[in-house]
Amino acid sequence: MSDSSPALEYLHRARGLADTVEAQLPTIRQTADLFAATILAGRMVHLFGSGHSRILVEEMWPRYGSFPGFNPIVELSLSFHNLVVGANGQRQAMFLENVSGLAERILRNFQLSPVDSALVVSSSGCNIVPIEMAEEFQRRGVKVAAIISRKHSEASTSQRADGKKLQDFADIVLDTGAPVGDAMIRVPGLETPVSPGSTVGGCLLVNSIKAEVAARLTAAGHPPKVLTAGALVGKTRATELFEAAYDEHARRLAKLYENIGL
Repeated sequence: MSDSSPALEYLHRARGLADTVEAQLPTIRQTADLFAATILAGRMVHLFGSGHSRILVEEMWPRYGSFPGFNPIVELSLSFHNLVVGANGQRQAMFLENVSGLAERILRNFQLSPVDSALVVSSSGCNIVPIEMAEEFQRRGVKVAAIISRKHSEASTSQRADGKKLQDFADIVLDTGAPVGDAMIRVPGLETPVSPGSTVGGCLLVNSIKAEVAARLTAAGHPPKVLTAGALVGKTRATELFEAAYDEHARRLAKLYENIGL
C-alpha cells in the first residue's frame, strides 16, 4: 500500500479540523452555558439547518447519546432532496433556500421566549433562509449560536442585497474549520476537489457542545434522559430511557404551541 493516498490525506486534514474545533473550547463552553440555561428553565434550544446542514440538526437530537431539550426545525422542502431531480429535487431546495420571508413563516409556528436559545447552521452563512432564521430569532429576543465554515463564508457572497451573512445575526459564532469550497482533497488530473469537511468539523462541534451541556445539567441536579443503546444498559432500561426522553420532548414542545396566536 502506498504511503500516500487521497484517503490518508483526507484523514490528515480531518485531524486538522479537530484541532480547529479544540481551539474553540472557550466558545464551545460559552455555547453550552447558554443552551444549558435554556434547558434548565424548561424551554428548548431551537436547531435549524437547510440543505446538508440538516445533518448537524439530526446529530444533536434525536439519536443515541443525545437528550431532550432541543427542537429540531427541519423543513423537508429545504432538505429532502434525495431524489436529486424531478419532484422534490435539489434545484427546488436550492431555490427555496433563498426565498426571503420563508424563515418568518416557519417561526410563526412557535411561541418563542427570550429564555429560549438557538443554533443555526450554514457552511457558507450566505443563503437567505438561515440568515433570516437567525435574524428572526434575535428579533424575538432569542440568543443565537451559529456554525459556519469561516474561510468558506468569508470567500462567499451573501444572497442578501445588504450583503449580511449568518454571522452578522449571531451572538456566538463557531467554525467547522473546512476550507473554501468545503471539499478538501485534490486528485491529480481532476479539475475540482472532492470530499467535504464541514460535516466532520460540524459534528465535532455539536457533540462537544452536547457533552458540555450534559455536564452542566448533571451538575445542576437535573441529569438528562439520554437515548442509550440496549447493548449498553439492557433492553428494559433502554426502552425506559427512550420513552422518558420522548415524553419530556413532547412536554417541552407543547409549551411552544399552547398560546400560539393569543
